[in-house]
Amino acid sequence: MPEENTPKNPAEHDSFAKALRRTARPAHFASLARRAAACLRERGAEALWREASFRISLMTKGEVWRFRADIPLRRELKAQRAARFARMPLVSVVVPLYNTPPKFLREMMRSVLGQTYAGLELVLTDASDAAHGEVEKAVRAVRDARVHYIRLAKNGGIAENTNAALAAAQGEYIALLDHDDVLTPNALYEAVKAVNEQGADFVYSDEIVLDSTLKKLGEYHFKPDFSPDTLRGCNYITHLAVFSRALLAAAGGGERAEFDGAQDFDLILRLTERAQKVAHVPKVLYWWRGHGGSTASGMQAKPYALAAGAAAVEAQLLRLDMPGRVEPIPGSPGAYRTRYDVTRPGRVTVLIPNKDHSEDLARCLESLYRNAGWDDLEVLVLENNSTQAETFACYRRAQQQYPNCRVLTYKGGFNFSAINNFGARHATGAHLLLLNNDIQVETPGFVRELLSYSQRPDVGAVGAKLFYPDGTIQHAGVFIGLGGSAGHSHKGHPRDSGGDMYRLATTQNMCAVTGACLMVKKELYDRFGGLDEENFAVAYNDVDFCLRLWQSGLLNVMTPFAAAVHHESKSRGDDTRAGGEKQARYEREKARFCARYAGLMQQGDPYYNPHFTLLYENYGYK
Repeated sequence: MPEENTPKNPAEHDSFAKALRRTARPAHFASLARRAAACLRERGAEALWREASFRISLMTKGEVWRFRADIPLRRELKAQRAARFARMPLVSVVVPLYNTPPKFLREMMRSVLGQTYAGLELVLTDASDAAHGEVEKAVRAVRDARVHYIRLAKNGGIAENTNAALAAAQGEYIALLDHDDVLTPNALYEAVKAVNEQGADFVYSDEIVLDSTLKKLGEYHFKPDFSPDTLRGCNYITHLAVFSRALLAAAGGGERAEFDGAQDFDLILRLTERAQKVAHVPKVLYWWRGHGGSTASGMQAKPYALAAGAAAVEAQLLRLDMPGRVEPIPGSPGAYRTRYDVTRPGRVTVLIPNKDHSEDLARCLESLYRNAGWDDLEVLVLENNSTQAETFACYRRAQQQYPNCRVLTYKGGFNFSAINNFGARHATGAHLLLLNNDIQVETPGFVRELLSYSQRPDVGAVGAKLFYPDGTIQHAGVFIGLGGSAGHSHKGHPRDSGGDMYRLATTQNMCAVTGACLMVKKELYDRFGGLDEENFAVAYNDVDFCLRLWQSGLLNVMTPFAAAVHHESKSRGDDTRAGGEKQARYEREKARFCARYAGLMQQGDPYYNPHFTLLYENYGYK
């Protein structure tokens, strides 16, 4: 498993001594050595020098953001200019102008016209007022036939001004660019490459937010691959967005004025829901300039934009026939919660394996029934080799106190997968909720929240946000590859943390969630054979099951609006450090997991950006 008790972000807040101590750890040293060798072999000495300089800068004077901005090497830029693809589409970069500071305008235009992919046009629609004639003057000073300038008769607002540029564009593909932002020189090359290699009709990239001078880092936006539930919670795509003209037409055309303030969010939602292939380029291709007049400077002061964003998501729900309502999340401007209506109600069967530890079980049952928020509930306590009299007394009290609560006896040895499969065979519910006996449910409406996602035909497994008793994060989804196998998202972060790009505040698509709290339709559980009791008796059974669902095309979901305390492994201890047969069994199951999913780990978890470390579970940077 990934290392514990590590700094929140070991790539920042560093010192020379701390860095040396961390580097001395065998796992970290080996990782750096492998990366250095690969960098030299694949990208040459210039790239290796950048990496070494970056590490030194962290230890001496703090981070130099340019080393994380994916700026191409000189030889890479030269190769890109000479490259030829099977498809060389004209890309129209559309930019609505309004009272743009000339310095920002010139920097924007230079970044577009200096692209390594030459098949482009720059379409500028200018709605500046009479007092800002310097905008037109700055554009006219550029002598390049690829620049098309249109002076608008009036300022129709951001949506109408953008649509004017879209109407004038001639390209097969369209790229959206704000008038004060900057593209990296390889931006369009990477987009066209994704079009050719992946057949993408919608492409987006990572980005960084800088200050008005483009010298000081605001934040990184290192994004997951396409995640529809994540997108409904926050417009994480934003920039760069490149899409086909055909897709734009299929999605109903350009931006809509009724969503001004979140017009780009509405457009991205419409485009991605109709796209044949959404491709994510995990490289920084866009520099978002943050200043007083930009959205990047913060949405808290723009309530109209927050309301427009919620309306844009609700409009998508209507298009997709997914009844529900959307509301901004307090304290997280630009983030939204979707409360789905339960339109496919059904019984939920809760499976709780138990061996002694009656106090934990009693607390689990009391909190579950108090906070379920769902009446059609069946609870099966799966007794497994308990020896204490108090345990059986607890069983009697529970069956008397709680409706539809039964105790079933599994007579074999401890096999988490087999026990849950046994319970599933006796379940009468349309949905199963696998729940550890050391879970303490906190959120009112807990079961209903999980069910609101599990009911959807496109969803496989649904998980909750789990805390340690001290309030720090234990689980907010599972990432493949962390620690060489799988690990938890944002482990150890404070309870009130919003996470990277609101990942702890909003619903997330994940490859997997923990079996300590996992809801799934019983039909799916049966169809996919339940948990693998032969290969993963105790460890990795939940991740393996989720991956089988995900590989079939289903979405796995973690909702932070179902929260619980997980008194992790109190009943059995930590097998990873137990020694003897327990640890040996864990290592065997880990080896089987790594062999079965070697390809995925090599490729990387699609919901975890490659800029983040695989050594820790804290969302630290590489």
